[in-house]
Amino acid sequence: MTISLPDELRRALAESPNGLRIEDEQTHSVYFMLDEETHRRAMLALREQEDWTSIQRGLAQREQGLGQSLEEVDAEIREECGFSPSP
Repeated sequence: MTISLPDELRRALAESPNGLRIEDEQTHSVYFMLDEETHRRAMLALREQEDWTSIQRGLAQREQGLGQSLEEVDAEIREECGFSPSP
């Protein structure tokens, strides 16, 4: 959904180039308004950080002897799906 930007918010955004904190007076919910490119970059950075954290967690588990090798996983999948073992 896209809504038009009221003049009050347009002026406030112009004065706040790093984004604008907005509070709903009725619900007291807080929102943060920023431009689309900044939002896109922030979401990309968050995704990259989450990926990095997952990789680090997986490496730590592997060092602890947890998890399976690619060969073990391949063999399990082939067996479950009824494929012949890999050569």
